[in-house]
This record gives sequence, C-alpha cells and structure tokens, in this order.
Amino acid sequence: MKSIVYVFLIIILLFYPLTSIKADDVSPVDQKIEELKTKISELQNQENSLSKQISLLNSNIELTTLRIDTIKLAIGKLSKEIDELAEEIGRLEVLLTKRLELMLHRIPETYKRQVTPAFGILLFSSDVSDFISRMKYLNRVQEEDAQLLLQLKATQNNFGERKETREKKKTQQETLKKQQEEEQAKLERQKREKQALLTQTKNSEAVYQSLLAQALAEKNAIDRARIEGVKVGPVKKGDVIALVGNTGWNPDPNKSCSTGKHLHFEIQKNGSWIDPAGYLSSKTILDVQDVASGVNWTVGSGSWDWPLQDSIRLTQHFGKTPYSWRYPYSGYIHTGFDMVSSSDTIRAPADGTLYSSSGLCAGSTIIKIKYIEHGDGITSFYLHVQ
Repeated sequence: MKSIVYVFLIIILLFYPLTSIKADDVSPVDQKIEELKTKISELQNQENSLSKQISLLNSNIELTTLRIDTIKLAIGKLSKEIDELAEEIGRLEVLLTKRLELMLHRIPETYKRQVTPAFGILLFSSDVSDFISRMKYLNRVQEEDAQLLLQLKATQNNFGERKETREKKKTQQETLKKQQEEEQAKLERQKREKQALLTQTKNSEAVYQSLLAQALAEKNAIDRARIEGVKVGPVKKGDVIALVGNTGWNPDPNKSCSTGKHLHFEIQKNGSWIDPAGYLSSKTILDVQDVASGVNWTVGSGSWDWPLQDSIRLTQHFGKTPYSWRYPYSGYIHTGFDMVSSSDTIRAPADGTLYSSSGLCAGSTIIKIKYIEHGDGITSFYLHVQ
C-alpha cells in the first residue's frame, strides 16, 4: 500500500511543475504585439512621407524586440522545465533500479512457489488449519508479486515518458534559439535601415521625396524600355553586350535616376522580379552593401554566367536592403543586384535576343538600358550602360 502511495506522490510531483505555469504570463506582451501589428498596418496605408517611414521603422524595431523578448521568456521556461524533468528522471531512475533489484531478488522464490504443487504444501501442513494458512500466505505473496510487477511496469513507462518529454522540450528549445537568432539578425537589419534612411535623407522630407522620385523614374524607364526597346539580335552566352556606365545621372538630384557608375542587373519572369542568385552560377564576390571594407560572400545556385567578370563588388542585394525604403512600388525590396567590377565589359549571362533602349529618365536625363529575352517569360535587364 505504501508503494502505491509513493508512486502516486511521484506522479503528482512530476506533473505539478508543468501545469503550474500560468497561461496569461505573456498575455500583456502578446497584446502589445497585436497593437504594433495594427499600427504598422495603419501606417502602411498612409500617404508616403519621411515621418511615416521613420514611424514604420520604429514600430517594426519595437515589434521585433518584443518578439525576441517573448522567445527569450519561452526559452527560459523550457530551460526550467528541462532541469526539473532531469531531476524527476533521476529520482525515477533510482526508484526503477530499486524495484528491479527487488524483482530480481523475488524471482527465484516465485519460481519455487510456482513449481511446488499444492499437495506438497498439504504434506508439510500439520493440520487443515495450517494448510489453509499456508495457502492464504502463498496467495498473498503471489498478489504482492503481481502488484510489484505492475508498479515496476508503471515506473518504467513513466520513466520513458519523462525522457521523451524532455527530448521534445529540448527540440522546442533549439527551434526557439534559431528563431531568436533570426529575429536578432532582423532587428540589426532594421536598425541599419533606419540609420541609412536618416543618413541618406539628412532627415529632410524634400530629400526623401526626391530619392523616391529617382527610384520610381528608374522603374518607369525599365517599363518603357520593354515597349520602346529596339531589337539588336540574337546573342550567345559570353557575348559582349554593353559597357558599365552612369547614364541617368544628373547633378540636379530632382532630375537624376542614378547614384553613380554601376551596373543594375535584374531578372523578371512574366513581369515579376526574381532573385538573380537563383539564376547566376556560384561565385565568391566582395559584398560591400553593409560594410565599406566588404566581406566575401559566395552566392549563386544557377547556371548563368555573371554579367561582369572578376573582382566584382556587390553594392546592393536583391530584396530588403538599407536602401530598399526607396522602392515602395516593389513592396520595399530592391529588384536586382547593383555591382561594379575592375572591368566595365558586360557580357550576356545566357543565350537570348538582345534589345536596346535609350530614353528620358526623370524628365530630362538620358538613360540607356539593354535587356535580353531568354524565353519562357524570362528577361534580364542592364541599366545605366554607356
């Protein structure tokens, strides 16, 4: 009876720590997260302005920070639960060992009782009363053996369940740690985006609107090139198609759609922007988007050649960048790769039909664009060429 009570107490101790965590511990944080999501949604629907963009970045930074805090809290709770489970598993292991030892000790006696016929007990009994007492004792011992076996099985099952629970929580913890790393990287990126915005606009609404207009003028120039472009003819992979230039630049920022000599290379499929990394072959380049001194970055998973050769420096990625606040028309993503090289020669990355366009950008500045139609709805663009 004491053994059953002990097992019951162990089970209570095992489950109490896991059920003692209140469900509403993080509800204030969850409520704040929902409020920030609503605010961000409302800001996105407002007229574009520098103050709106700063407020949007601040809200995203606050939201990411709260998510990191929530993840840290969850990791902390899991760590506590894992430690408690480790202690419980240790206690169960001791209990299991003792019960196994007891069971192994009783097995020989049980075997003897099983092979002793009832009439053998009768022979050793002094009278009927003694025989009945011996039979009752035998039955009680057999019941205790059966009860011990059940307790042993229950302890084994509980031991296995707690170990499995601990492993699941460890897996959850590792998943949360990875999420925390991702959110932390996002937070650092958002902070860089805010700093870049303030630096590039000089915290001036006029400069902000001018830079937005430049980016939109470049996008409109690409759209017109698709319509007005003149067919040059077929090109093969590796053929020279143009030279890197700075067409579209104007000393008046309100009439410019280039920030300096570079190649803007982008790929569209059926009119939608595609990450060039999925088409370009793997190559280690100098990435200077975030660090002026640059870091080596191996990028590319396709079969296309790079349009520039050797000593490539990538100044802006595809997607979210410190400059992508300029591109509201694309959902605030940079639509291609910006790059420079020790060589100005631009070569066709794959076979296709070459087109050339030369037209106004930002109203009065000439921008020259080349593009190649590769088939299957895929077109590659080359901007600011000489």
